[in-house]
Amino acid sequence: MKKTIAVCGSDGEIPKDVEELAELIGATLAENDVVVVCGGRGGVMEAVCRGAKSKDGITVGLLPSGEKKEANPYVDIALPTTLGFARNTLVAASADAIVTMHGSTGTLSEIALALNNKKHVFIIEDTGGVSARFGDILKGDKRGHLVHKTTKEKVVGELLNFLKTI
Repeated sequence: MKKTIAVCGSDGEIPKDVEELAELIGATLAENDVVVVCGGRGGVMEAVCRGAKSKDGITVGLLPSGEKKEANPYVDIALPTTLGFARNTLVAASADAIVTMHGSTGTLSEIALALNNKKHVFIIEDTGGVSARFGDILKGDKRGHLVHKTTKEKVVGELLNFLKTI
């Protein structure tokens, strides 16, 4: 069975360094035969899918609407959910772990949903958005051990090490 990693972050316009990092993560996951799962739309989601496709990876987009045409052009399997933001539950539950960068309230919900499903969460703190402000909010929480606060420079190595454990 293939491993799956969900990459979560801002839809729409994102900083160039975040876009490049998302592409690198997508390419790295694809090179390691990992399926990329995301919300299927623009911004971080499009960049990670573009990176995965550059290495012939498989991408899955769980869309908030009932329209496949909403998916970015790098999504292989577009799954319309008609669930709006509730589709974040499916994104978080469908992956072996999630990676967050930048992001807003949708990304924040995916972090909480992943943790509630006992999934590891890699939060790239130096990418802005909610990922930069997450801080030590779960310090002392029973799920705090699942949170991996990381940086742009360290995340790829940490993900590769994690993939060896699952």
